[in-house]
Amino acid sequence: MAARPRTLPAGVAPVLVGTALAIHEGTFRAGAFIAALLGAIFIQVGANLSNDYSDARRGADTEDRLGPVRVTAGGLVPPRQVLTATYVSFGVAVLCGIYLIIIAGWVILAIGAASILAGVLYTGGPRPYGYEGLGDVFVFLFFGLVAVTGSYYAQVEHLEWEAFALAVPVGLIAAAILDVNNIRDAPTDARVGKRTLAVRLGRARARDLYALEIFAAFVIPAVVWLAGDLDAWLLLTWLALPLAVPLVRLVRTHDDGPTLNGALAKTGMLQLAFCALLGAGLLLS
Repeated sequence: MAARPRTLPAGVAPVLVGTALAIHEGTFRAGAFIAALLGAIFIQVGANLSNDYSDARRGADTEDRLGPVRVTAGGLVPPRQVLTATYVSFGVAVLCGIYLIIIAGWVILAIGAASILAGVLYTGGPRPYGYEGLGDVFVFLFFGLVAVTGSYYAQVEHLEWEAFALAVPVGLIAAAILDVNNIRDAPTDARVGKRTLAVRLGRARARDLYALEIFAAFVIPAVVWLAGDLDAWLLLTWLALPLAVPLVRLVRTHDDGPTLNGALAKTGMLQLAFCALLGAGLLLS
């Protein structure tokens, strides 16, 4: 429950895209792919565990929240045990990072260290930025730009503009996952002083932002195709539009916890489907 497996597509999806772009360019390192995939998953799990622990300590996870029960605040697991699990998760990610540093150089150290630090400081530390409405920026950067370009770099050891461009839609959908979570929790977050972007904007504008992020993600592959050397196979991502349109409608029209919990899981699966199709388009280009 604390690991929040519904959010794990946000860790897996960008690795698929970065690796597919490297394969398109003629390079594939199986070890780097596995290490990047496991590292991304365990950074995601570690961040979720850290969030569970820190929110409980700050009193943010109250009994009236609409989301699933949090294990620390709900008394299901002792806080020290959740903290230990956080350290173990980040430790596994560090081991994956050490392997990537050996084969791809010290750039990976900076990427991994920044990702872990950002995950901890999201709700931890003296001034958690997740409480100031900056969580969406963190997710866009680290589950979009950093994860895609880092996975690509681990394969080819250089960066091209396409890696950054294709990271943008991945980050947008990852940020949309967080938006659903924050739209659901906005009333209780506001009461405990957690000023997420949904609290700052209000639920109506946060829903507009969710729709913008989702639909903008589908536009960008077409722009990359028209602006560069990649083929129209990138438009395979449009096959995921039948998943996206009902999701946007669902988030716009519902406030209840169970429906938004379902929308959260479906947005994660949308990201995975989108990135799998984007990866397939890169392999076919």
